[in-house]
Order: sequence, then C-alpha cells, then structure tokens
Amino acid sequence: MLVFTRKEGEEVIIGDPKNPIGRVQVAGVKGEKVRIAFDFPRNIEIHRKEIADAINNDRRNQDLPVAQPN
Repeated sequence: MLVFTRKEGEEVIIGDPKNPIGRVQVAGVKGEKVRIAFDFPRNIEIHRKEIADAINNDRRNQDLPVAQPN
C-alpha cells in the first residue's frame, strides 16, 4: 500500500500524468473526518470498503464471480 500525506485541496494523480486515469483530492478536513473527492471516468467503479464487501458477499451468496483484490 502506498501512503501519501496531503493537505486540504491537494491531489494525487492516478496513472500517466500526461493522460491520467483519474485523480483523488482531499476535499476537506473537519476534526477527524476527511472528505475525499474522486475524479474518474464513469466506467470505473469506486466503492467504500464496507459497500465493496457487501457487494462481494452478495455475489458469493448468488454463486457469481467475486472480484479479487490486486
């Protein structure tokens, strides 16, 4: 896992900087909560961990292929 330190408003570019796949921005910090903005094409799914786990559990219960982490 790669860990960055960023301040509010700063971004991380995903992919080739000349043609990035997307970007992640620290949208705001309020106390212990951090707001994160994702700017990716609509065909790329983005889920919170607990939602991704629920989707995978539903797929397991339906005997559908489960996405494997990289």
